[in-house]
Amino acid sequence: MASSLKCSAYKKYEIRKRDPNPKTAALLVIDMQNEFLPMAKPILDEVITTINLCRRASIPVFFTRHCHKSPEDHSMLGEWWNGNLIFDGTYESKLIHEIVPLTKAGEVVEKNTYSAFQNTRLKEMLVEKGVEEVIIAGVMTNLCCETTARDAYVKGFRVFFSTDATATCNMELHEATLKNMAYGFAYLVDCQRLQQGLLKDELK
Repeated sequence: MASSLKCSAYKKYEIRKRDPNPKTAALLVIDMQNEFLPMAKPILDEVITTINLCRRASIPVFFTRHCHKSPEDHSMLGEWWNGNLIFDGTYESKLIHEIVPLTKAGEVVEKNTYSAFQNTRLKEMLVEKGVEEVIIAGVMTNLCCETTARDAYVKGFRVFFSTDATATCNMELHEATLKNMAYGFAYLVDCQRLQQGLLKDELK
């Protein structure tokens, strides 16, 4: 499903607005993998636009790939999803075809749970680059995107969460996350707002 919203159920919670700072921001593109193709495909144009906007603004881009190396590294996920896990090396674990070329100028972070910060070096990599803000795009809005955003927030990063370059299995869950993000964790952005905020000097 495309995540562009026909209604604005989250708008009443969106009382804070801000543009990312290109000098201190990074883009996190979450789990654009074959496993999630039905959700990822409808927002592919928005995700690619977000990547290109960030690169034009010299913002580093990090891609995550969710995968498990063995049945032992899944923690609660195996129980919760009845053993339906994404194992490394499978078709489902690979990034979708259109995203692969875009990773050549970015970093790919492998993770085995919802948060891109858990059991990875992502925080250290961001700190090494002087990153203080993260922009979240990808799938699934209410699981890995939301958990990564919350984790980033509690680790001290300013968070920007895309409304049109994220998606999940239905609009109810997508909107629920946007409400929670706007209320307590993140500034909401979309492709248009990013273009206006990141490239304002070009647009003058």
